[in-house]
Amino acid sequence: MLYPLTFRPISKERIWGSRNLERLYQKPLPPGQIIGESWEITDRPEGVSVIANGALAGKDLHWLMENRADELLGAAKAPNGRFPLLVKILDAQEMLSLQVHPPAQMAARLGGEPKTEMWYIAEAAQGAELFVGLRRGVTRSEFESRVKDGSVAACFHRVPVHAGDVMFLPSGRVHAIGAGIVIFEIQQNSDTTYRVFDWNRKDSEGKSRQLHIAEALESIDFNDFEPALISTPFSGQQHKRRTLVADAAFSVEEHQLASGAAIRVDCGKPSVLAIVSGQLSVRDGEGQTKLDPGQFCLIPACLGQCSVHAESEARFLQTEPS
Repeated sequence: MLYPLTFRPISKERIWGSRNLERLYQKPLPPGQIIGESWEITDRPEGVSVIANGALAGKDLHWLMENRADELLGAAKAPNGRFPLLVKILDAQEMLSLQVHPPAQMAARLGGEPKTEMWYIAEAAQGAELFVGLRRGVTRSEFESRVKDGSVAACFHRVPVHAGDVMFLPSGRVHAIGAGIVIFEIQQNSDTTYRVFDWNRKDSEGKSRQLHIAEALESIDFNDFEPALISTPFSGQQHKRRTLVADAAFSVEEHQLASGAAIRVDCGKPSVLAIVSGQLSVRDGEGQTKLDPGQFCLIPACLGQCSVHAESEARFLQTEPS
């Protein structure tokens, strides 16, 4: 029988990153590197999560998919035989490129993968903002003209953000993360990104990163104007919860538990828990898995149910694939 699984994070050096994941979550970052992403649960050719706890420690998530997929997934689907979600923490201390991920029908034609995602703002500097969707009235013609003259950022809708804010990004929505933001990112298992503009910056070797203008123009939803942050209210007292995403790709709920409170998690599908603040323990009858802020736990579908206990006042996200 499988059990609640934790994984070793995988650090990714990025030109726009920093070292904040060390400060906030005690991530073991490689020395001397600018880290922009910590891949927490991943089954990608360029990064596969290795199990950190229990009897299966040392085996990886793709091994589970090859050998224990029915137990792990239950009713969930597995595109391309890989785990359907990719879960990260992003540390954006400079602005990311203006970019888009292709919708499913366009991804198939362009040879990429569709990518719908959600951003949960864990930390935001004063004045931090997201670039999401288009300003109302921007046309494709204007967008293309501004791509050519380097002023395309003026086409983007800008949204001020604070810790606890949430933005949903269906594939086809142009976007970028502004400077000074740490984000929990939940997404389809995809890494297809088409860059529109990268602020004319150079990497450590003086090279510009590749842009993908033609692919981006084919993928952008030019009717997607000025999307808003998710504003679903919480319900409950000792256990407050709200739905953040209910999409064909995945669903996400946010939970707030008072110290000492406990809830039951029913597992017809795998659940990913992402700890935003406080301390939790996941108990499955055989033992318990303790979790601190910035840690993640994958609860296999085969457990049927388990319980989540708040060792202190705690906030966490619970994600299930479609």
